[in-house]
Amino acid sequence: MKERLVSGEVLGEETALEPSLRPQYLHEYIGQDKIKENLKVFIEAAKLREETLDHVLLYGPPGLGKTTLAVIIANEMGVKLRATSGPALERPGDLAALLTSLEPGDVLFIDEIHRLPRAVEEVLYPAMEDYCLDIAIGKGPDARTLRLDLPPFTLVGATTRAGALSAPLRDRFGVISRLEYYHVDQLAQIIERAAAILQIGIEREAALELARRARGTPRIANRLLRRVRDFAQVRGDGEITLPLAVEALERLQVDRLGLDHIDHKLLLAIIEKFAGGPVGLETMAAVIGEEAQTIEEVYEPYLLQIGLLQRTPRGRVVTPAAYTHLGMEVPKR
Repeated sequence: MKERLVSGEVLGEETALEPSLRPQYLHEYIGQDKIKENLKVFIEAAKLREETLDHVLLYGPPGLGKTTLAVIIANEMGVKLRATSGPALERPGDLAALLTSLEPGDVLFIDEIHRLPRAVEEVLYPAMEDYCLDIAIGKGPDARTLRLDLPPFTLVGATTRAGALSAPLRDRFGVISRLEYYHVDQLAQIIERAAAILQIGIEREAALELARRARGTPRIANRLLRRVRDFAQVRGDGEITLPLAVEALERLQVDRLGLDHIDHKLLLAIIEKFAGGPVGLETMAAVIGEEAQTIEEVYEPYLLQIGLLQRTPRGRVVTPAAYTHLGMEVPKR
């Protein structure tokens, strides 16, 4: 059986899902159609030329399938996947050890690639361009550089913050793709596929209800499915019906737009403590007791996407739609 993941991998939260839920090939992957079709062409062309696939950068909000696409790329190319993350590569030697362990054609996946230390990033430049590794030996006037050849490989980088990547690193990727939030019908398909794998019955309307509350994100959709499955097995007859799904989601404090108690806490804090805003990110983080980076990368993107929050030069402002959603009277300005 072909090895897909090796020791030393540091993957994101997606690995918390049961392995069988992760699509392994492009034809199993639902959504992101433009990216999928382009990757299919690039992979087929590389195989026809008997070359490695060009380096790939995947970016977008968390939970949209960047790690899954890295697994798929390796499987479609018929090679191994070596996986790590930016924070795990603290020193140039960490990356050098990983690069020298690669076999011809391997896919090296670096999650959170924007968090690579600058010294480590500089080791990547010749590795990506010339498949070589420059090692400094000695110090001062006697210092010299030893160049080691590396086998051809494909680097797949994933990030939620493409703007945080340095221009030299970003420019060395031949394929750059942004993953978008999923539509409700696509999420419903993902939920139905996962339910079949988990051998749990689910009504179409229940799948759609879960999809509507999944924040456009497959990772959240699968997580909600697993929790609702628990309610179906304990409180129901094992099948996920619409009434049971609604009851379970309410107990999980996930409202009809997919907002959880942190989203509500954030919006209410801006409304009640700052008259709807504007308020700065750091102030908002201190008030609700969450990390500023977590708010900016996990909660804000979806609230902005559905129009409940706005970013202004002076800070964050809630919109009239947020008041309406929370059942509050829209103030007169």
